[in-house]
Amino acid sequence: MSSIGTGYDLSASQFSPDGRVYQIDYASKAVEKSGTVVGLRGKDSVVLAVEKIVTSTLYEADAGARIFTIDKNIGLAIAGLLADGRYIVDIARQEAANYRQQFERTIPLKHLTERISAYVHAYTLYSAVRPFGVSVILSAWDEDQGPQLYKIEPSGSSFGYFACASGKAKQQAKTEMEKFNYTEMSTTDLVQNSGKIIYQVHDELKDKDFRYEMSVVGRETDGLHRINPAPWHTMAIEAGEAFKNEDDSDNEI
Repeated sequence: MSSIGTGYDLSASQFSPDGRVYQIDYASKAVEKSGTVVGLRGKDSVVLAVEKIVTSTLYEADAGARIFTIDKNIGLAIAGLLADGRYIVDIARQEAANYRQQFERTIPLKHLTERISAYVHAYTLYSAVRPFGVSVILSAWDEDQGPQLYKIEPSGSSFGYFACASGKAKQQAKTEMEKFNYTEMSTTDLVQNSGKIIYQVHDELKDKDFRYEMSVVGRETDGLHRINPAPWHTMAIEAGEAFKNEDDSDNEI
């Protein structure tokens, strides 16, 4: 820990002399220790992809999932502390259910993002609680708004994106994503690109094993959020492995 944080990092409600809230900085560090999560927004769909680090071979294959369905057309991926993320998932599902009960329609993603952002931000205001050590990426698609992608930081700030990333290789993933224009990409192109990014940023020296998780929501899924859909999931893994093998061959030369 930096010496300047001494005495100013005991409470989320206290600013340091240089205008920082150290508890939020520490929550962001928890996110940076997590596997990489990316979101890609294309022409008619949104793809979420996760590098789920395997910490033990004794876990079942679907243990520790980091992609969830909030409503029929809304997906959520988390980077950071899994327990914190699951709590946010519960809050998001409650918000979606309450909105549907009151208005008899699916909650707009922008409205849901604003509600979750306000909730996350509230945990940075009081000394009796700590900030959530999680970054959240939300995806949705509908006929009116088309594909939508948002990200919420541990501070509670949120923005809409064409492509975004969180986790330990966030910067490397962002560098790769900036090379492409995703706005006109098809679902197939998005899926393959997500596989390439996750496999490329995975650090085999630090984390030997990982599982690729992904979800798709868009016109081709009839507006439904689908987790690990068989054809696209396999397609992404094959694209990622092929890209990784090609990259390794180039390095050997």
